[in-house]
Amino acid sequence: QVQLVESGGGLVQTGGSLRLSCAASGRIFTINAMAWHRRAPGKERELVATITAGGRTNYADSVKGRFIISRDNAKNMVYLQMNSLKPEDTAVYYCSAEVVKGSIYRPNDYWGQGTQVTVSS
Repeated sequence: QVQLVESGGGLVQTGGSLRLSCAASGRIFTINAMAWHRRAPGKERELVATITAGGRTNYADSVKGRFIISRDNAKNMVYLQMNSLKPEDTAVYYCSAEVVKGSIYRPNDYWGQGTQVTVSS
């Protein structure tokens, strides 16, 4: 099986920064795209940022210029550096990864359990 575990969430004041980490482990041959998502109370889940295996990134308009997604392919990890945080960034943040278990396997999406980020005003 494949597990994704997020860490780095917490409580921060408006304008502060946090760095989220997500570690993938288990039966992994290679990982294609990785991503961060979030779900705020009473809202639908939102795709925050994505990064391909080659390092190409894409961001939601709401976080462009403030958040940076990166990854370490050797460690099967993805990060989200969040700067200039706002109260509206408060949400549970989830990482996801498109994992290939072996050369004959199709990729499958796996998700972490989430980590809470709370930005106080």
